[in-house]
Amino acid sequence: MIQKTDMVSVIIPTFNRAWTLERAIDSVLAQDYTPIEIIVIDDGSTDETQEVLAGYKDEIRILVQENKGVSAARNLGIQESQGHFIALLDSDDAWEKNKLSCQMDFFQSNPGAMICQTEEIWIRKGKRVNPKKKHKKPSGMIFEPSLKLCLVSPSAVMIRKQLFDQKGMFNEAFPVCEDYDLWLRISHDTPVYLIDIPLTVKTGGHGDQLSASHSQDKYRIQSILNLIESNVLSPDQAQAALKVFKEKCRIFAGGCLKRGREKESAYYLTLADCTR
Repeated sequence: MIQKTDMVSVIIPTFNRAWTLERAIDSVLAQDYTPIEIIVIDDGSTDETQEVLAGYKDEIRILVQENKGVSAARNLGIQESQGHFIALLDSDDAWEKNKLSCQMDFFQSNPGAMICQTEEIWIRKGKRVNPKKKHKKPSGMIFEPSLKLCLVSPSAVMIRKQLFDQKGMFNEAFPVCEDYDLWLRISHDTPVYLIDIPLTVKTGGHGDQLSASHSQDKYRIQSILNLIESNVLSPDQAQAALKVFKEKCRIFAGGCLKRGREKESAYYLTLADCTR
């Protein structure tokens, strides 16, 4: 009988990714760890996604919703999951076959740990690239270095499900940076550990990536402001958050001004000057 305490629920949200979805699912089916459940959330796809999913029959669980965005899709999958551990996988990424077993070994050796991630192999436009120094993943208390840019990849993490009860789910109002927002809410008081082995294959450079069509700093600014106003940060964390918040407001205001959005630019400059 499957023990839910050992089960990993793999959550794969997808929207019009029939062209790469099989690769993601197959990489989960090839894992050397059991037990797992695979939940694919079709976020209102209009391509051949359902035909692709039909080929897996009872190997996966399929949830379908109208198009609400990646946060709502992930949240639905997490809410419907049965395992005590959650592993997220974006539908354009994939895993090495021992990704889940390495992370479960880590949790068994570190029973107090709530979240860990692996290193990644980056593929951009079909070619392997090396991450820049600024993208180097830290391990442990990563809150302050995570303020400037997102240092946790959804496809690389495994999380004890109870952590979502403590920190909340993905913010469904954010079309992008929903992961950045969640990692900040977690990392201000919870270590995010790194397994320094590249077990996640992260693919980018294709035109349907959400980050290519939205201004990320706009949502990072809102995320930091929400956190500052929640009064959960230590004095040092609040000071660091405020500094990055003001920097991002001014940078974003400058970008708005270049694009002729004077009112929006003025708003963010005022926000930077008024926030204490």
